[in-house]
Amino acid sequence: MLLGGCAASEAPAASQTVSAPATSASPTAPSDPTPAFAQLEQEFDARLGIYALDPDTRAEVAYRADERFAYASTFKALAAGILLKTVSDDELDGLITYDAGDLLPNSPVTEANVDNGMTLRAVAEAAVRFSDNTAGNIMLEHLGGPEGFTQALRELGDTTSSSDRIETELNSAIPGDTRDTTTPRAFALDLATLLTTDALGAAQQSQLIDWMTGNATGAELITAGLDAGWSVADKSGAGAYGTRNDIALLWPPSGSPIVLVVMSNRPTEDADYDNALIARAAEAALAGLGY
Repeated sequence: MLLGGCAASEAPAASQTVSAPATSASPTAPSDPTPAFAQLEQEFDARLGIYALDPDTRAEVAYRADERFAYASTFKALAAGILLKTVSDDELDGLITYDAGDLLPNSPVTEANVDNGMTLRAVAEAAVRFSDNTAGNIMLEHLGGPEGFTQALRELGDTTSSSDRIETELNSAIPGDTRDTTTPRAFALDLATLLTTDALGAAQQSQLIDWMTGNATGAELITAGLDAGWSVADKSGAGAYGTRNDIALLWPPSGSPIVLVVMSNRPTEDADYDNALIARAAEAALAGLGY
């Protein structure tokens, strides 16, 4: 296993609270969110990319939706979904062993289990729930490395995203570098395919949603921009140049689920990200769909 590099820290936020859907009024008339997005970019000195989609009605909100952004750790949700799609239960429940030399920064679950190993299923859960970097690389290895992951995305219909490196090098997010990048639209459609179509079996889809609902790193992101009564399954990511991302499936109090991807970066390599940017962008995106 090829591991190395320096991680972009993505410390778990407070535990995410997810409320069960409740009955409420239908969405209101949508408003144009473009001025709000532009204002957020100015306020936070950042570049935003947003794509929101109602898979049932095909209503959408798009802002820089076809520009490239480093995907950072958001890839772990898609990689886990592809593992669930392509790997047998016997292999998922088989033991994976590794040693201390394989461990990367921000690998709390794999580090805790280094002596006894973990099942591949538990590895995938650790990658999604806790953004465990070593677990992310184990998943990539089982998919055939970055090339195998890219090919799996192509098979989902994604002709845009490019996986080129492993954790933690994939978080470099150098402006103009297309390695390990996607667009908000591409990752949103990938997520919609995995979570809202029959691309995954019912049990596998439920498993991925459960892992994403239990995400320990997303409470201050899209979730923080939602009103009470919404439910969220998301995966966050962070990298250099102030990269901060969140990809999610959202259930409003009434109506069909919404896929939402918010990606962002800032002009300088050592720039800090601000979670409030993602939360406020999510709020504006949903207003654009009438919520």
